[in-house]
Amino acid sequence: MNDPLRELISNAQATSRRNFMKTALTTGLSLAAASQLGCTQSAERRKAAAQPPPPLTETEGEAKETPPPQFPDVRLAFIGTGGMGGTHIEEMVKYGIQCPCYCDVDAKRQKKAAEAFPDAKAYQDYREMFDKEHKNFDAVMIGVPDHHHFPATMIAMQLGRHVYTQKPLTHTVWEARQLAAAAKRYKVATQMGNQGHANEGWRLIYEWIHSGALGQVKEVHSWTDRPVKYWAQGMERPEGADEVPANLNWDVWLGPAPERPFKDKVYHPFVWRGWWDFGAGALGDMACHTMDGMFWAMEPTHPTAVEPVAMTPMNGESFPSATVVKWDFPAHKGRPAWTGYWYDGGLLPELPPDLEVGRDLGPLGNLFIGTKASILCQGAYGDSVRIIPESKMKAIGKPKPLLERSPGHYVEWLLAVSGQKPLDYPKSRFAYAAPMTETILLGNIALHLGRRLEWDGPNLRFKNVPEANQYVTKEYRAGWKIV
Repeated sequence: MNDPLRELISNAQATSRRNFMKTALTTGLSLAAASQLGCTQSAERRKAAAQPPPPLTETEGEAKETPPPQFPDVRLAFIGTGGMGGTHIEEMVKYGIQCPCYCDVDAKRQKKAAEAFPDAKAYQDYREMFDKEHKNFDAVMIGVPDHHHFPATMIAMQLGRHVYTQKPLTHTVWEARQLAAAAKRYKVATQMGNQGHANEGWRLIYEWIHSGALGQVKEVHSWTDRPVKYWAQGMERPEGADEVPANLNWDVWLGPAPERPFKDKVYHPFVWRGWWDFGAGALGDMACHTMDGMFWAMEPTHPTAVEPVAMTPMNGESFPSATVVKWDFPAHKGRPAWTGYWYDGGLLPELPPDLEVGRDLGPLGNLFIGTKASILCQGAYGDSVRIIPESKMKAIGKPKPLLERSPGHYVEWLLAVSGQKPLDYPKSRFAYAAPMTETILLGNIALHLGRRLEWDGPNLRFKNVPEANQYVTKEYRAGWKIV
């Protein structure tokens, strides 16, 4: 063992977990080493062999295949036809929808749409598509970089079109607040793309908590394996410029973001997630999935404070490569005050005492720590949920159903779009998804400032650090501001 590592272990024994994690990250210790020193799972406990617990929900085992419902009268437009946009197309084809038009700034990424809908018109600027085609479609699905979510979604709603927008719902806190109000004002069916919201696991967590099986929940911990092997964070902006490919409309790709030169494979495709101007980092990208159960079951109001407990350096251009973020939530709906935590970049919570030797947390998941029992959810989408330890799981059993089961995340929205269900039938509609996104994005502002921030939610402002308020919203490039 090297001397810095030995010294860090010694320090860890004399400090709180919070101070230790700050020390580990600021001294440049590798995340792999940090994970062996108590801020994640202990080596001894992970070595022990253990059989996985039996499946509890159908989502953990073999789901029964049934023919998808058909919506032949629904006319959909697509903004984004590669990446998640391509997934939207694959899914919607199953439901027999019509598509008169689609849009992607990169003509090469329109191939899937062209094959699925050969008679549809192709565009590279969604503003043009809305202007020329809005009378030809009923609803739009948006799967583009985060900085385009708000303008594309707001234009759609202003035109009275139903909208499905990928997570995170918006790029800024202010945008989330605006979309929640707009969805109510324009009376359209909405859904955010956190597909796990339709899963059984989140419902079981809600029902256990609301039945009192956990007692009072004091802490919720959520973690992801992003960004690590998925995309880079913590990088500086590169110098110079590359030639823009003929297939890419770079000016439209930038959209509302400040102008910068094109660099090949630096921003487009996919890796935009790590850049402040275009994405929301691992927190924004994954928390709308992984923290979804927390927001649904705990029903929080505005947090009173958000704080970066630990983080690698934040340079202003890109997000830190590893973080721990803490939110303080006040008493609400008869529930006492509690705390939420987020971990990314390879960091994990401490193993809870109730977890049996030989069981680990997994690379993505949640812990709900209650006064009577706790829940371990492994996976980002409410995939596998168990009360821990297994002895309590067996004693408590499955909760009494309190929530309606979902016909499917996409189907919820299509049923509302087609008029077969009310506009508020989708369970991750903007009335739910916007406050969740807003709270998550507060964490990115705290990371940007590196400070504990006290939040005045009703007035959309920070109370203790005035300079933080500039990051609640942003400036929009000419031609992209939506009024």
